Amino acid sequence: MIRNKKVVVVLPAYNAAKTLKITYDEIDFSIVDEVILVDDKSRDETILVARELGIRHIVEHSVNKGYGGNQKSCYRKALELGADIVIMLHPDYQYTPLLIPSLAHLLASGLYEVALGSRILGKGALRGGMPVYKYVSNRFLTFFQNLMMGAKLSEYHTGYRAFTRKVLETICYEENSDNFVFDNQMLAQIWYAGFDIAEVTCPTKYFREASSINIRNSITYGFGVLKTSLLYRLSKWKIHRSPLFRSKLTS
Repeated sequence: MIRNKKVVVVLPAYNAAKTLKITYDEIDFSIVDEVILVDDKSRDETILVARELGIRHIVEHSVNKGYGGNQKSCYRKALELGADIVIMLHPDYQYTPLLIPSLAHLLASGLYEVALGSRILGKGALRGGMPVYKYVSNRFLTFFQNLMMGAKLSEYHTGYRAFTRKVLETICYEENSDNFVFDNQMLAQIWYAGFDIAEVTCPTKYFREASSINIRNSITYGFGVLKTSLLYRLSKWKIHRSPLFRSKLTS
């Protein structure tokens, strides 16, 4: 526990049996108080490995709910456990858990409510094996979102994120998609609610066992990002108020 803050790491898992142990072994338990694994109806032995590792909080989906649906379960459970800081880490070892202390301290300091591990800062994305088409689409979509949202993030598409309890209790993430665009919708909601976002350089690894969406899903995701950005701007202009941008505190 840092600065009297309870830090909880959530692992949204799907077929992560081969990479879960190496991910878990790098978690710094001098910082982290609890780990939650939510298994989205994996077809491998993810649950068995999680139990062997001694993960106490395991949530098993009886049906596959999708990437966004998995995260919703993660955050509900983290809040239930009394988390002050929630760090979402993919258990496929694409992102190193060694950055958990940095992300946690940024939030525990009170300077920020959200922190992201950015693959783009430091030119780590291509060096880590990110496919060129994904890199190019990442840069275009990020440019468009920064333009629509009046922000200057290096990327909106990282899966390495830390939130304070206040953020999760404010934004209506339950309204978001159950699919991959969930992440993007969360950042739009966070900007809309007026929270500041920090970024830290994050190396990334692309390899066979690491999860990655295919080209078809990438295209669907891209259109979802464009839609989210436009809904954000229309809501800001009070032309159309999307349910995504309601606040739990006022709804």
